[in-house]
Amino acid sequence: MTEYFNQSDYKRRRQTARRSMPPAEAILWSVLKGRKLLGCKFRRQYGVGAFQLDFYCAELLLGIELDGETHYVGDAQERDRRRQKFIESLGIRMLRGAGRG
Repeated sequence: MTEYFNQSDYKRRRQTARRSMPPAEAILWSVLKGRKLLGCKFRRQYGVGAFQLDFYCAELLLGIELDGETHYVGDAQERDRRRQKFIESLGIRMLRGAGRG
């Protein structure tokens, strides 16, 4: 199953996303990094297949997504549903929240 995680084909995209985090993600990251939450290690912009999670904790099998404006335009919500279904099929629980602003 490890072939699904952090595939090298998407490394540059993950790095770019880490460098340009929206303010809401930066605030949440300040709470999650350094095992500050429950003593668990969270990673940011973690690759799962062709997708990436804003934050992921392998110990808890937990993905966290903050949905910005792009998640509410066109067919984005349907794409998000398919993406979430795939991620959850790997046993990862998802928490989603609005990350506007």
